[in-house]
Amino acid sequence: MHYMSIFCIIERFRSASNLFSVTSDTYRAVHPVREILTLETFIEIWEHSTSGMERLTEVEKARFRRQIDLKGFGEKAQRRLKDARVGVLGVGGLGSPAALYLAAAGVGELVLADDQVVELSNLNRQILHWEKDVHGAQLKVESAMEKLTQFNTDLRVRLVKERVSADNLTRLMGDADVILDCTDNFDTRMELNGCCVAARKPFVHGAVEGMHGQLTTIIPGRTPCLRCLFAKTATLARETPVVGAAAGFIGSLQASEAIKLITGFGEPLASRLLVVDLECNSFEVVPVERDEKCPVCSK
Repeated sequence: MHYMSIFCIIERFRSASNLFSVTSDTYRAVHPVREILTLETFIEIWEHSTSGMERLTEVEKARFRRQIDLKGFGEKAQRRLKDARVGVLGVGGLGSPAALYLAAAGVGELVLADDQVVELSNLNRQILHWEKDVHGAQLKVESAMEKLTQFNTDLRVRLVKERVSADNLTRLMGDADVILDCTDNFDTRMELNGCCVAARKPFVHGAVEGMHGQLTTIIPGRTPCLRCLFAKTATLARETPVVGAAAGFIGSLQASEAIKLITGFGEPLASRLLVVDLECNSFEVVPVERDEKCPVCSK
């Protein structure tokens, strides 16, 4: 398994640049977000408007009222969520909370991709999988779909039960508006990165180890790609230890990033890497730049 230790990542970026506290005022003062990405630019990339979208039902207006009432959100953003299709690559510690909060937010369709069966050791962090799923040797995507569609009966779910690779990723998830990288190894992450860069499809990268995590949103052609950030990866011969709450925290943030990308509400974590240390409650944002010699995105 290829996996870069999050401790190594933190040290790498500490030596490369100054870290900024995760407050919008501090970050804007150093690196204005609008120089990285404007919401108007992303809406152009996404190429969706509300003109041809299905209107909200009265039940949907009532269900999602608490977010519709947000200033700047409104029914227009909710309709974009309803019309959206999000790919979730990996339905484990990160993918479970991410998929659950996307379903809660009213995303119209989820494409869940995972070829693994639920195991007992998954249950400390993979909240969509329960003890009965272990005893039934159920596929994770089937287990997740069961809970998600009970939670939101309007949700459409498409299952990908095979291992996703560079050879089939475009075929299996190419019609998603946004993809969440909820995998646990850098081989798959880099394959996803290459496919998304080639297709100019945005994706949200998340990773967790112990009580540490990292998050960034990649918009091909506008931000650094994953290869720019992690040119080399380490090989671990052991399973990655994870505290469930840390996976839940990063997975929830991945869902939040997807919601921002889809609706145009808020500022995506573009050209920035959020580094989280929940052991001491440290939250830091690192500005990242494209590698002009990157073999993936500089072509």
